Formats: sequence, structure tokens, C-alpha cells
Amino acid sequence: MVKHGKTAEGKQRYKCRNPECTRHSFVREYSYRGYLPTVKQQICEMALNGGGIRNTARVLKISPTTVLEELKKRSSS
Repeated sequence: MVKHGKTAEGKQRYKCRNPECTRHSFVREYSYRGYLPTVKQQICEMALNGGGIRNTARVLKISPTTVLEELKKRSSS
């Protein structure tokens, strides 16, 4: 892992040099919870267990739009 510039908010961006890593560029401290990989995983798990979009957003304390966008990404890939 090496430094890879800064975000518009001034947070440090990092780049992973491991070829097996699924994410190449990332930030350690996100300002919005919806960007966290663990939250994205929870969105998918809740959807598989029958959780609704609004309920998922309320429980995870993120926007319903974020939930929809993540589910759209997962369904297309």
C-alpha cells in the first residue's frame, strides 16, 4: 500500500500494489458511511434476506439512493 494523492476534501488516498486486491485505490477514513466496504456488504446481505430499501437505509444510517445504486451495481455484474 502506497500513498496515491489526496481527495478533494484533503483526505489521503492510497493505492494497493497487491495484484490480488479487488480495490486499487481507496481512502481509509471516508466522510460518508455509504462508501465503506462493510456497509456495501451489509446492503447486499440485507437485500438477500428480504430487507426493503428504506428499511436498509434507516438501519445503516445512509441514503436510500445509496442503497439503490449499490444494488444496481451488484445486479449488473
